[in-house]
Amino acid sequence: MLNALGLLTRRRFLPLFVTQFLGAFNDNLFKTSMVLFATYTIFNDAHQEANFNALATGLSIVPFVLLSALSGQLADSHDKARIIRLVKTAEIAIMLVGATGLFIAQAGYTTAGLSLMLGTVLALGVHSTFFGPIKYAILPQHLGTDDVLGGTGLVEAGTYLAILLGTVTAGWISVEGAGIAVLAVAGLGWITGRMVPPAPREGPPLKVNYNPFTASWRLIAATLHIRRLFLAIVAISFFWSIGSMLIIIFPPLVKNVLTADKEVASLAIATFSVGVAIGSVVINTLLKGEISARYAPASVVAMGASVVLFSLLSRHWTPAPAGTLYTWLTFLHEPRAIGILLALLAIAVFGGMFVVPLYAFLTTTVEKDQTARTVAANNIVNCAAMTIGSAVVLGISSFGVTPQDMLFVVAAMCLVSAWLAYKLHCACDEPCSNVRK
Repeated sequence: MLNALGLLTRRRFLPLFVTQFLGAFNDNLFKTSMVLFATYTIFNDAHQEANFNALATGLSIVPFVLLSALSGQLADSHDKARIIRLVKTAEIAIMLVGATGLFIAQAGYTTAGLSLMLGTVLALGVHSTFFGPIKYAILPQHLGTDDVLGGTGLVEAGTYLAILLGTVTAGWISVEGAGIAVLAVAGLGWITGRMVPPAPREGPPLKVNYNPFTASWRLIAATLHIRRLFLAIVAISFFWSIGSMLIIIFPPLVKNVLTADKEVASLAIATFSVGVAIGSVVINTLLKGEISARYAPASVVAMGASVVLFSLLSRHWTPAPAGTLYTWLTFLHEPRAIGILLALLAIAVFGGMFVVPLYAFLTTTVEKDQTARTVAANNIVNCAAMTIGSAVVLGISSFGVTPQDMLFVVAAMCLVSAWLAYKLHCACDEPCSNVRK
């Protein structure tokens, strides 16, 4: 991993890394500020809180479904650095709307404020749709083959460290402070985005299909018929469906089961973010730069076991006295608090170990002029899986199933992900006795 960290000194990697870091930080700072404000200030019902979180999640992924094919085509047919500059310019305008929503919601105009904030979430989804394929697809152009896994791991680690900082910041600053911060960070991202070296189109000219439905269908069909890509994309999609379920379950669980305030919610999400970053570093160290799925099955099984442990620990939690919530200090003094945080950390570490090599498969097993479209096809399938995961949570919760019980569904899905990762390992890494290469 020391070699991978050396990439941060390179002009061809550092600006991209910083731009991605700032974008992830800003996106998470805004969304977490909105969710915490809605959960702790506006709503007072676990079902309403879960529905709002599901709505916000759905709005953020709709653009991926509709626009990923277009974003992949544009990234493969134009200079990726130029697209980054356009996207980061748009982020300033988006955050201006979002900051306005935060200000007026805090002033008491909650309906108008929430409408603007949800509109911002949708626009940020568009922003991420066009930036997402580039942050992976540009790596094979700017880095050597031996550095792609390390670069991918650093991007993932940086993303989740940014989520950590964004989450902690959202939990500790005021709503007005969050509004000012998202505008300032968008400005910094615009500056660093302009420092990313050119990454011009490679390969023959590409005719862009602007129809979102036919373009998406053709892109998926052209990608999923390749066995290694099919297995990698489906395994990643199961992972993100699990992630979407955890995102919806978690804030109401912290408030209503752990009876803790928003600072504790930030602490827990921060722990999760640190874990994914650690897992991203660990897997690169274990693989020594080799792109392989051999550790993926065991990693996601361990992730599922950690989810079960978290559910069991939360069942025996002692609630705060009626009418109060634990602060982060009183929370940490509870006997099971450290165990709960360690279980969260383990979920995240093993999750990071699982997903990073799979993303590297997407960008290194196709021609360089097809990498963005491959990542875009993955994003479309991921979003469909996340939508299904969100719908599953809402459907199950409508029958009165508790968040702790829904975590068992998440654990069961980890076993499916392990099976898919095993198939990928057998298909791409080495022969297996019962799977054809």
